[in-house]
Amino acid sequence: MTTTTITNPARTDLADEHTRADRTSDSSTHDGDARPSRHWALAGVGAGLAGIGAIASSGIVDAVYDPDIQGDAGAIADKLATQTEAAFVFHTFALVSAVLLVVFAAGLLRRLRHRLGGDSLLPTAAFAGLAGTAVVQVIGTSLDTEFLFGLPHQDVLVDSNVVMYGHFIGTVPWCWVLAGLAGLALHLAGRAGAVPRWVGRVGLVLGGLTLLAGISPLQYVAGMVGPVWLLVTALGFALGDKAYRTA
Repeated sequence: MTTTTITNPARTDLADEHTRADRTSDSSTHDGDARPSRHWALAGVGAGLAGIGAIASSGIVDAVYDPDIQGDAGAIADKLATQTEAAFVFHTFALVSAVLLVVFAAGLLRRLRHRLGGDSLLPTAAFAGLAGTAVVQVIGTSLDTEFLFGLPHQDVLVDSNVVMYGHFIGTVPWCWVLAGLAGLALHLAGRAGAVPRWVGRVGLVLGGLTLLAGISPLQYVAGMVGPVWLLVTALGFALGDKAYRTA
């Protein structure tokens, strides 16, 4: 004997409403995924601009590099005391760049993982390079409070320490070598089709130059090239990358 069970709910309209709601929810999810935010890329633009500002203002604080007073710690301290405004500008730009750079690094990590998957090392390498650069920028500003507020009262500072601070502010923030690692990671991601090809080429040229300069004794060249690479790359993701955002 065969028994046939027929399910016939009293309110079929409710089932239809649930089905429509599920479809609407799925559609909303897909629409959200198809329009990812580019705020992280805009943060990268800000980090690049602030990074360029930090390098430029750091170069203005040049008392220790003045050939007329080299070797004279007292004269260097006196001149450095007249350059505190530029040093304050450097401090602000460098830390704004560092904070925004972490946001850009996190967004880039997510962006690369979407296309490369979790097994690829490239997203982690790019994130680590940018996050490490942000840490170096923070370290590069770590002596500012001590000296910028102390320079107007030179009786509390030792001239030789002031000279050391001048070298510190003129060297450490320029070490953008790890940003070059992120640039090369994007180059390889471009070859895999995960990012626009031109972004990968910029990573190879500017990122590669940043990495090579940073590894070599000409490491401060990395500070000139690294922020430019960051700005161009972030602009590319913010204003371009339409194929990814509409995929």
